[in-house]
Amino acid sequence: MAVIIDGKRISNDIKDELKARVNEQNIDATLCVIQVGNDPASSIYVKNKKKACEYIGIKSVSYELPDETTEKELIDLVQSLNEDKRINGILVQLPLPSHINSDAVIKAIAPNKDVDGFHPENVGNLCIGRQGFLSCTPAGIIELLKRYDIPIEGRECVIIGRSNIVGKPMALLMLRENATVTICHSRTRDLAETARRADILIVAIGKPRFITKDYVKEGAVVIDVGIHRDEDNKLCGDVDYEDVLPHVSAITPVPGGVGPMTIAMLMNNCVQSALQMTADK
Repeated sequence: MAVIIDGKRISNDIKDELKARVNEQNIDATLCVIQVGNDPASSIYVKNKKKACEYIGIKSVSYELPDETTEKELIDLVQSLNEDKRINGILVQLPLPSHINSDAVIKAIAPNKDVDGFHPENVGNLCIGRQGFLSCTPAGIIELLKRYDIPIEGRECVIIGRSNIVGKPMALLMLRENATVTICHSRTRDLAETARRADILIVAIGKPRFITKDYVKEGAVVIDVGIHRDEDNKLCGDVDYEDVLPHVSAITPVPGGVGPMTIAMLMNNCVQSALQMTADK
């Protein structure tokens, strides 16, 4: 019988731990969230981030900018927030409108306020094993594995997807935990054969229910990062959950698996940023 990895429960545990820490240490932290345009999914994510801040006891400030905001206007706002000592974390909600260069905006965020972990300096720190903010989704996956006592060291991990937000940092974090890592992508030959080698299969391919039992070794741990709406408007992941479930030792559901962990780890980064900025004064 497969273990269903409950990301919602673990994320609530982490938020409770952060709430207690904020109270005990009297941590004064403020997260600033910037949204450009009114994409419905982005609006939901922003709302959930504000709600999480309120729960753990830190402040949140939001800028909801019109779709026609220019790249310069957005970068000027980011730079003013970099200088604002009241702000500990800056998050620019992605995706941005097509006329704005996301990379330029991410680079404009001060690395010590980059609580998303996307700035090149934080990515570089991860590459060479230095301290820095970790990308929230991959960090959340590591936390899920550890809190469910799923061994990582020495195990073979296959990651399907090579994005800067999930696939690449996920590979680096698994290497940090002494896993043997293979990254697969759209050009990988014999994808199913490679995936079947995995003790831990992490899927961030962006295709609904793409991964079936044919891609999964018997007894593997499967982590599904994808989230989609199917033809019946129901949420599903990149993994065909019902098809894969009988063959795995543990699996994350969609919804309620990886998704809630992303916000929990964002809150963790916000608290860490506030503590670091206090220590640097």
